Amino acid sequence: MPNRFYRRRWADYRGDEFADWGHSVWYFEVGDDGWPVRQVETYDAGRVLRYGPSHSEDRYGGLGEASLYDSGDDWSRFEITEAEFEQAWTSDGE
Repeated sequence: MPNRFYRRRWADYRGDEFADWGHSVWYFEVGDDGWPVRQVETYDAGRVLRYGPSHSEDRYGGLGEASLYDSGDDWSRFEITEAEFEQAWTSDGE
């Protein structure tokens, strides 16, 4: 089965020293098991973070370390196309 793609807005703040970045929209590419392969975090203040195989973490965070499907949430309502994910992955940002 090919990878799946999701977009989800979080209304929570980070809760750390970067909380002033505001709320965020997260984009995920996940494998069959729901584990993130690539991830984009776009914050209201303009910061964009990207994580994937060649850059899995930095001082701001990192690629998810759990299956999205284990959260108990219905991710089907957040599903997007691969093209939508790729647009977020390649868009300009910090």
